[in-house]
Amino acid sequence: MSDLRKIIIDGQEVEVDPALTLIQACEEVGIEIPRFCYHERLSIAGNCRMCLVEVVGGPPKPAASCAMQVRDLRPGRNGEPPEVKTNSPMVKKAREGVMEFLLINHPLDCPICDQGGECDLQDQAMAYGVDFSRFREPKRAAVDLDLGPLVETHMTRCISCTRCVRFTTEVAGITQMGQTGRGEDSEITAYLGETLDSNLQGNIIDLCPVGALVSKPYAFTARPWELTKTETVDVMDALGSNIRVDTKSREVMRILPRNNDGVNEEWISDKTRFVWDGLRRQRLDRPYIRENGKLRPAGWGEALEKAASAIKGASKLAGLVGDLAPVEAAYALKALVEGQGGSVECRTDGAALPAGNRAAYVGTASIEDIDSAANILLIGTDPSVEAPVLNARIRKAWLRGATVGRVGPRTDLTYDVVELGTGRDALNDLLKMDHSDKDAGVIIVGQGALQGADGAAVLATAQALAAAGNAKLLVLHTAAARVGAMDVGATTEGGIDAALDGADVVWNLGADEIDIAAGPFVIYQGSHGDRGAHRADIILPAAAWTEEPGLFVNTEGRPQLALRAGFAPGEAKENWAILRAMSGELGSPLPYDSIAQLRQALVADVPHLADVGQVIENEGDALREGKLGTGDFTTPITSFYLTNPIARASEVMGELTAQAHARKGAKLAAE
Repeated sequence: MSDLRKIIIDGQEVEVDPALTLIQACEEVGIEIPRFCYHERLSIAGNCRMCLVEVVGGPPKPAASCAMQVRDLRPGRNGEPPEVKTNSPMVKKAREGVMEFLLINHPLDCPICDQGGECDLQDQAMAYGVDFSRFREPKRAAVDLDLGPLVETHMTRCISCTRCVRFTTEVAGITQMGQTGRGEDSEITAYLGETLDSNLQGNIIDLCPVGALVSKPYAFTARPWELTKTETVDVMDALGSNIRVDTKSREVMRILPRNNDGVNEEWISDKTRFVWDGLRRQRLDRPYIRENGKLRPAGWGEALEKAASAIKGASKLAGLVGDLAPVEAAYALKALVEGQGGSVECRTDGAALPAGNRAAYVGTASIEDIDSAANILLIGTDPSVEAPVLNARIRKAWLRGATVGRVGPRTDLTYDVVELGTGRDALNDLLKMDHSDKDAGVIIVGQGALQGADGAAVLATAQALAAAGNAKLLVLHTAAARVGAMDVGATTEGGIDAALDGADVVWNLGADEIDIAAGPFVIYQGSHGDRGAHRADIILPAAAWTEEPGLFVNTEGRPQLALRAGFAPGEAKENWAILRAMSGELGSPLPYDSIAQLRQALVADVPHLADVGQVIENEGDALREGKLGTGDFTTPITSFYLTNPIARASEVMGELTAQAHARKGAKLAAE
């Protein structure tokens, strides 16, 4: 590869891309360069100077490796490759000096700092600092900012790396944070004292290399070495963000992002990060039976026996799959209900997703395709509330030059949008245009466009637009369980109305977003005392998603494993185990006694679910275009922070909802 360039790093000759910075080139050969302000997903600031290296033959001073590219290096006097030293006496002295400067005003409050034990400043002071300071003057203090209920600030600890400013401006797309002043008077501040207005603001907690920005709900509750760390996936939306759940004893203490370039990069939404307190409240921890209009506690044997007698006496049994159910539970429910002659439905929001046609109900695009798309078309979706991390990815593509068009409700998406109309008429007009000259793009269809009576026609039109414009289709789901349940065939011809029509017994597997009319006998299996439990005649307490192993398929069709981080409270059981016990009570036990056996049966029926972590190439025929109706598209989410029972049980989510309403209602004097 002739475009690579030879350089020597610490005596080791390597070939690297000349566009790389020196800090990246050093990483490629396994040499770690300390840094505070540099972050690979943010613009280069070059202001902490911790990443200094020595360029042999260059100026007689260390160079910032984050701000110098390999192509900027000059060859040696006799044409030998340029040489960089990362551990020379010059570099060692420079790093010690930088660390001494950084610690001049930093308070010595590590014992009471929430960042203690996982602090970049602590680690690098130990590795590269010295054990004395020549500074004797009083330390400077700074006023703490009020950024809202999520991020707690201790600005005296701030080292002005500006990561938070760059993230909020570049990734989150808000402008409330900035840096003012010069020299010793410089400080990070908020514009007019505003709180942060973004669904991604919690990520600045991870980005802060010191204890200046910490999690307000988590503050003073645990130390990192006390926590058990479990790698799993998020279910607050259908993106399937990779996360780490930290538990102390039986309780979830915090949720952090994991890096996955193909899904969420290293960001998560605020709902994902702070919803953990909802796992503790309003939990169902024992079975209940309704008698004379009131629920009373019962034992498992009695509850299962009563449920079995209701099912045996039913003329029609219906099963509903909720938004947070793992694939294994949906598969077991389908086997249980269909074994009793009933039918199962997962499309509880009424979206017109065609059963058996994965290219239509998932699409043909991957999330990563957005990065290279020249054109992005949004149809009936508001990704800023349906999938905030995906919205940040679209913003990144827009910053690189992509054109974003929208047919649907007009909301602030943090980037410029070409408005093409708000409803079905605009979509019809688009289809009539010639799109053959368009560069490769991605069309994103939201559930708000598919929930009307003409949802199938909207999806068919989106497919036709993609075919005409050299684009790929991505169906943006709002429920984490939806794609997996569609994969196992948990559908009824005619949708939710056909499934419930005439049903006298309904097995509700965590479907809390719908109202079941009076009449049917309802068996509710779920984790929280939410809408579904209020309507239930029998309640069977189940584990939440952090309390059982489960498979979830994200909006692009990528199967991912959620691992158990803790155990369910009281007498609550794993979802699949409840269904297995119920089948035994009915006299037709399901053919598996463990989650491993269930998964073997699941993979035998749906082989692509074995490809965990892989985006599967989807197959299916193009839908026939139907007649589009009239009217505007709407977004299916009315309140971002209250979309599921876990979120509705969370005090933090309630506070954020109240703040969002107050922000919408507040008017400035000029208005």
